[in-house]
Amino acid sequence: MAEIATPATPDTPARAPEGLARRLGDLAERVVWPLVTLLVLLGAWTLVQQTVATDLPSVSETVAHGIALFSDPFYIAGPGDQGIMWQLLYSLARVLSGFALACLIGLPVGLLVGTSQAATRALTPFIEIMRPVSPLAWLPIGLLLFRAVDPSAVFVIVITSIWPIILNTAAGVRAVPQDYIQVGRVLRLGRMAMFRRILLPSALPYVLAGMRLSLGTAWMVIVAAEMLTGGIGIGFFIWDEWNNLSVPSILVAIVLIGVVGIALDAGMAAIQRRLSHAG
Repeated sequence: MAEIATPATPDTPARAPEGLARRLGDLAERVVWPLVTLLVLLGAWTLVQQTVATDLPSVSETVAHGIALFSDPFYIAGPGDQGIMWQLLYSLARVLSGFALACLIGLPVGLLVGTSQAATRALTPFIEIMRPVSPLAWLPIGLLLFRAVDPSAVFVIVITSIWPIILNTAAGVRAVPQDYIQVGRVLRLGRMAMFRRILLPSALPYVLAGMRLSLGTAWMVIVAAEMLTGGIGIGFFIWDEWNNLSVPSILVAIVLIGVVGIALDAGMAAIQRRLSHAG
């Protein structure tokens, strides 16, 4: 009797090249293209430095200066002369303090605006007037109220980063399905229990999006605030290095600010994903 041949599994040889091509495509998107963009930017920097702005430090000079700065980033030579990482940590402490206060104030206000027509009518004009005001306009008010650098900077962060939290929280509460609210009424939940068990969990994606915007705003604001208040901080470091005509230090600080901003945003994005999956 003739042997019956075992049929070959279809597509098995073809799937391996397809999977490899997909992985290579993912690698190109995540690594190669950002590297290409970086090389283009460095090339443009070199071209501008050699043709238009000859006073601009070169890429190699800036990199060398950055290595020197980070060779001893935690030195302390006096109250106003400290390493770049101390400057960064002071700024981060102010940002996180202001962001925490903005959340503590903005979340309940956003819940109130989202659930009460009277609160909406009363607060919306105030919010719309205050929201576009530049953070630099608030700094003299902060100095007048607190007469100290740290609380003034925190005040500016709170007053400029609170609006995304309020507006997104209110929008999230308004987007809660009415069926959920009816269930809460059937269960005879009190106002605080309704907020805690129904409104806030349902509006959580909006709330987290507002907090993410707020944290980004706070990180941008602190640089401008510290430039004018002095003392210590990454914003003051940039202004002090400008007075010392040390442009490479400014460029290194700008890159550092961008990297920390990316890290803060990535952290908030991770929290969003974690809580979204948990919900």
